[in-house]
Amino acid sequence: MEVTRRKFLQVSGATAAGLAVSGMGFDLKPIAAHAQMLKTQYAKETISICPYCAVGCGVIVHTSRKGDGRVINIEGDPDHVINQGSLCSKGASLAQLIENESRITEPMYRAPNSNTWQKVSWDWVLTEIAQRIKKTRDASFEKTNAKGQVVNRTTAIASVGSAALDNEECWTYQALLRAMGLVYVEHQARI
Repeated sequence: MEVTRRKFLQVSGATAAGLAVSGMGFDLKPIAAHAQMLKTQYAKETISICPYCAVGCGVIVHTSRKGDGRVINIEGDPDHVINQGSLCSKGASLAQLIENESRITEPMYRAPNSNTWQKVSWDWVLTEIAQRIKKTRDASFEKTNAKGQVVNRTTAIASVGSAALDNEECWTYQALLRAMGLVYVEHQARI
């Protein structure tokens, strides 16, 4: 075998590099590997729908079983027919919507001509909404139109529905609104 100067330098350099690396504590013997425990291993899984747009991507929400209900992880649902596990940037950051210290978790009310918000109870809010709807409906309800035909309607209240409702929820919502006599009912159901 003929040894050239180039071949000698290559072999010498590789040997020196191998000795330097082995002197740093690197060992090429096989080691026993172990898997890291998943943070979602003992979490409760709940399947839901992303609330951001009308596409209706499926998400899996992992919550803590410690009783605090904290969201541990949110990921795309691979079994969902729409997104098949993938999420857009908004859906991928969905956990920040839930686990956010600036998020308002109690109903707030700002009185007319006031510039401050005050915390109120859910009972107060729901009662106030119901009373205002009833008052407006009673004040504007038409039993008959100008021709004397029975119409049983109010045109003073309108409803714009959510894109996150499925067809069954949408039907129930529409039935409630029509029973109250609403004429202006709009919806964005795409799920």
